[in-house]
Amino acid sequence: MIKIGILGAAGYTGGELIRLLLNHPDAEIVFANSESNAGNPVSDVHEGLIGETDMTFSSDMPFDKVDVIFLCFGHGKSEAFLKEHPVPEHVRIIDLAQDFRIAAPTHDFVYGLPEIHKIETAACKHLANPGCFATCIQLGLLPLAKAGLLTHDVSVNAITGSTGAGQKPGSTTHFSWRNNNMSTYKVFSHQHLHEIRQSLKELQGELKASIDFIPYRGDFPRGIFCTEVVTFDGEEGTASNPSGEQLEQLYEDFYKDAAFTHYVHKAIDLKQVVNTNKALVHIDKFGNKAVITSVIDNLLKGAVGQAVQNMNIMFGIDEATGLRLKASAF
Repeated sequence: MIKIGILGAAGYTGGELIRLLLNHPDAEIVFANSESNAGNPVSDVHEGLIGETDMTFSSDMPFDKVDVIFLCFGHGKSEAFLKEHPVPEHVRIIDLAQDFRIAAPTHDFVYGLPEIHKIETAACKHLANPGCFATCIQLGLLPLAKAGLLTHDVSVNAITGSTGAGQKPGSTTHFSWRNNNMSTYKVFSHQHLHEIRQSLKELQGELKASIDFIPYRGDFPRGIFCTEVVTFDGEEGTASNPSGEQLEQLYEDFYKDAAFTHYVHKAIDLKQVVNTNKALVHIDKFGNKAVITSVIDNLLKGAVGQAVQNMNIMFGIDEATGLRLKASAF
């Protein structure tokens, strides 16, 4: 059994992580830490777990009793926490915040996108889980980067559910504001752009093109729907401007061994992935342009589902263990 500690367990990601791990055949939650909820039943906060567990939130953090900890803090808190709370060498760390996603000589965290970093993930002790927008956008572009085809600026529009803003209410997350509404935010400046460019440069070698990303707040709780427009050079059917059939084959080949990312030959819908760890990708060709569509659940493939997938890889078990979740048809 993999013995697990969860820090920041009272938020949306903490609740989803507990839900997954309660049903994971090789996992045991040793503690779920929340200073503000210490002593309270987990199901009092995460009411979807009523009848599933009698676990209570803990103020203790017995690192000596676990194999891995998940950091489910808000951005910027993980680095500060680790400076103040030394974690034993044998304990692996999976951070769901953005603190360690960008490679730097000051840390040894591996960026854990399983579709391209499975070998590095299997060997690492410390892992930075990708961001939700970053995951969805990258999965739409990675095959093109691998083929060296991102030579022009890429236009990206992606809409996310309200759970992407976290559990603490804010002016743009209240139902009365979010319902029947849409809005943009952090246009061309979203923090996930840094990790997106890092991965694309890793595969393509260099990336002079800009990623022009416009994020949208959506009128739904969970999921991300992303469209990306890419421009090619030269005559269609050549290496620099593949035909639609060639592009489809490129995507199929790239994701043929991916456990949860699937290329789909027809238009895709958000409902096909909500409440699952799946990512679906589709591409259409229009002259010298292509439109890529990608969809994920922001709390699962965009957060804790991918984190559990990475945990499985780190501990040498089938990466799909505990994650074969099925979407609803309605």
